[in-house]
Amino acid sequence: MSTQPKRILVLGGTVYLSRTIAQLAIARGDRVTVAARGSSGEPPAGAEFVPIDRSVSGGVDPLRGREFDAVFDVARIPAQVGPVLDALADGAGHWSFISSISAYSEHAAVTDDLYEPAPDDSTDPSVEVYGASKVAIENRVRERLGDRALVTRPGLIVGAGDPVDRLGYWPLRFSEGGEILAPGPKERPVQWIDVEDYANWLLDAADAKLTGTFDAIGGHIGMGAFFDGIADALVDEGVIAERPHLTWVSQEFLLEQEVTPWAGHESLGFWVPSPDYDGHGSRPPGPAVAAGLRLSTLETTVKRWWRANAAAPTLRAGMSRRREGELLAAWHGTEADTAALERYDRERAFAVPPVTAPPG
Repeated sequence: MSTQPKRILVLGGTVYLSRTIAQLAIARGDRVTVAARGSSGEPPAGAEFVPIDRSVSGGVDPLRGREFDAVFDVARIPAQVGPVLDALADGAGHWSFISSISAYSEHAAVTDDLYEPAPDDSTDPSVEVYGASKVAIENRVRERLGDRALVTRPGLIVGAGDPVDRLGYWPLRFSEGGEILAPGPKERPVQWIDVEDYANWLLDAADAKLTGTFDAIGGHIGMGAFFDGIADALVDEGVIAERPHLTWVSQEFLLEQEVTPWAGHESLGFWVPSPDYDGHGSRPPGPAVAAGLRLSTLETTVKRWWRANAAAPTLRAGMSRRREGELLAAWHGTEADTAALERYDRERAFAVPPVTAPPG
């Protein structure tokens, strides 16, 4: 890797992955520019902030003509990509586009089939066209940047700063003790990428001028092993003294009870129906690892989340204790103590807005 400070542009840079990229680049000594509307959060300390608005004509003009050694973009709206490329592509030494494994049109099996790309002028932000929009942007970046373009398709990005809390729900819930609803089957595959691992790899790849297209994901394990790893991390941290009391319920029961999968209001993070999404949780990590991606253990990722969030947790996704208690009571054929469960929710500062998120 180069030891010379680089001129880095992060389009976004105020939330989660893009913010983590900016923070780590600053820590490496690079000269970092963050370009965003500024409505989603503050840029990291030490970054130059350039206000832009991709949604309006001329909104990226403050960047026009500037040169950067590396550009990182997480765009999801095809119509907003052309003006950015027009303004910056000629002066970019390397361009990293963060796509998604949601670009793959088949989720039940591991295939390379992609969605048909959305129109280049699409402004549709909906989850329903998320994968198709990412494919369209991938194509446009490759066409414009050629051998300066890196496209990575992350799976579920987890870790400190996660705005959707698909991982965070579980260590927090384990720490509270009591009977815990566990979504079966135990062998259903899950996989993820640690936000810090991913951001570091993207920066390393820009140094090495890596190009091509890669899935950005770790190895997959079963849901049972996933919960074991979370428990091991919390025991090692001294958060819990022993493994939690898990009650495994069937997938059929969860579907009958209309439990929300994956993310959002009253959801179970990481749970999606099997086999419908088994391919989505089984992408091969080997090519990215061979290209320099270094993967943290699950225990390390959980500890990072715990140290960053546990002092004042406010879940933005996941299942309330009341809903969990009602489901467990239904599973056992008993009555739920709703008053006690509501008290638990108040104590854990549970705040879950109705959130939807794409699978990747």
